[in-house]
Amino acid sequence: MTSLSQEEAFARIRLLRSPNIGPVSYAMLLQRFGTAEAALEALPELSARGGRHYRPVTIDAIEREVEAVRKADAKYLFHDQPAYPALLREIDGAPPILTWRGDLALASRPCVAMVGARNASAAAVKLARDFANALAQAGFTVVSGLARGIDGAAHEGALPATIGVIASGIDIAYPPQHADLQERIAGEGLLIAEQPPGTEPRGSHFPSRNRIIAGLASGTLVVEAAPKSGSLITARLAGEAGREVMAIPGSPLDARSHGCNQLIREGAVLVNSPEDVIELISGFDGQPRSRVRDDTPNCDLAPGELTAAEPTELAEILTAAPVPVDELIRQSGGNAAGVQLALLELEIAGLLERHAGGRVSLLR
Repeated sequence: MTSLSQEEAFARIRLLRSPNIGPVSYAMLLQRFGTAEAALEALPELSARGGRHYRPVTIDAIEREVEAVRKADAKYLFHDQPAYPALLREIDGAPPILTWRGDLALASRPCVAMVGARNASAAAVKLARDFANALAQAGFTVVSGLARGIDGAAHEGALPATIGVIASGIDIAYPPQHADLQERIAGEGLLIAEQPPGTEPRGSHFPSRNRIIAGLASGTLVVEAAPKSGSLITARLAGEAGREVMAIPGSPLDARSHGCNQLIREGAVLVNSPEDVIELISGFDGQPRSRVRDDTPNCDLAPGELTAAEPTELAEILTAAPVPVDELIRQSGGNAAGVQLALLELEIAGLLERHAGGRVSLLR
């Protein structure tokens, strides 16, 4: 699309902010009803089929949000606008609406994500800064999450060729000690947020932020990380999206290097210099050399395919344990379109939870 009426843009924001609507259900509703305005009208009936009464978010709340975005000197970006980053659009559950400040053209350049430990070693922080500076000098945009440690060093080294993706609203600085850096990125680079303005970061927001970091880039480089860390989540999300996964090896005596070494064992590409990264990303053709991925079958539906099904039948075979949608299709004996619509009705009714990898469960 090339243009969007103010009425439809407002309706899209209202649709996404309404209870129990996430990126997947948002996309399915637009696919089925054509416009957000029509989808909003249909929500009460869909929720009733799932067994619950439904009320969308109020118009007043969205008016306050729009004003807050203006006050923050930010703008909205919708999933089907030309400026929306092409690589990000390709990932499952891509954010339908973003808010941003700065130079949006940076997202259209070749991007490399750099992530790592918050409590990084001094050597790793310097390494991240140097790598980021070299990548920026070579014409790449460096993407990271504005966290302490490796993230902050990557942003500082790459400025102004850097994108900061935050887990809060566009008007909230987090962590507080990076408030100046965040403002500098908004002024010289590009700052992106998925959460509405005024939203303080919560634990559940960080995996969502990580998928955006991975989705924007052709490859993700992990500089230093513990085995169980958000950095490894970002790397695995990059792998699942079919992007390059790279890691800098470290000493087995330092726990902060164990995550990188583990990724390399799992198939990430070992890199020793910025030139290694540049070679990998410059030649990236959609077929990564790394093997850190878990391909999950995806049920793509053509417009108009969604037809009615009984959500109660699916609710009987669902539990609190996440299960792939294709497994539900097999066990229920239904067609893909009908199962998807029944899941949508359960989700809008507040009975269904969606998980990474195209899995669903009953809400705990």
